[in-house]
Amino acid sequence: MSKEHSYEIDGVNYKGYFAETDSELAPCVLIAHTWAGRDNFVDEKAEELTKLGYHSFALDMYGEGKIGTSVEENSSMMQPLLDDRDELAKRVLGAFEYVKNLQQVQSDSIAIMGYCFGGLVSLDLARNCSDLKGAVSFHGFLSGPEESKGNKINAKILALHGLKDPMVGQDQIDSFSQEMTEKNADWQLHVFGNAMHAFTNPEANDPDFGTLYDKDADNRSWKMFTDLLKEIF
Repeated sequence: MSKEHSYEIDGVNYKGYFAETDSELAPCVLIAHTWAGRDNFVDEKAEELTKLGYHSFALDMYGEGKIGTSVEENSSMMQPLLDDRDELAKRVLGAFEYVKNLQQVQSDSIAIMGYCFGGLVSLDLARNCSDLKGAVSFHGFLSGPEESKGNKINAKILALHGLKDPMVGQDQIDSFSQEMTEKNADWQLHVFGNAMHAFTNPEANDPDFGTLYDKDADNRSWKMFTDLLKEIF
C-alpha cells in the first residue's frame, strides 16, 4: 500500500510518498529527490524498494510537494538550501523524525539515498543524524558544510559518481574524501569512468549540459546500493 503523507516542519506542510512492503514492520529507506522536487522518478524508486522487503519514503525538501518545470525554477528552489545548509539539515531531519515514528517502520533501521541534489541531502543527513544506518548518493554534490566538520558520522556511506560529471569536480572529491577520513566514517566512493551527471535517469539526454543516461552505470550503481542495504539491515 502506498500513499501521500503530509508532515509539518516549523509550520510548513511537506508532502512525502510512503510505499509499504508486505511486512508489517520493516526497515525504511528515505529517498531524496533531485533539484526538480518530489516527482514520479523518486516515487517509482520507492515502489521498487518495497519489492526488496523495505518500506520507503520519498521526502519533500521544498514544501507542499512543489515540482519545478524549468532549469530556472529548479535552481531557484534548490539554491536557497545550498546557501543555508542548516535549513537543509532541518528539513531532512524533520522527514527522518516523521518516518522514525511511523508504526510500520523499524525505528532503528533507517537509511537514505538520493539523486543529484538529493545525494547531497542524503550525505547531510548522515552528517547530522547519529541514528542513521546508511546514506547513499547517486551522482550527488559531495562537499560538506563548514559547520559539520566536527560531527561524527555513524552511517555507512556510499557515493556513486560519474567521472565525466561536470557538476562535481575533483575539488569536491578531494574534500569529501578528506572529510570522511577525518570523521573515521565507513565510506566508499565508486567512480564510473564513462558516466556523466544524472546517469541513472533514462530521460537524461543533454551531454552539452553534462547530463546523460548510462545503462551500465545505472544497473551497477543500483546493485551496489542494494548490496549495502543488505549489509546494514
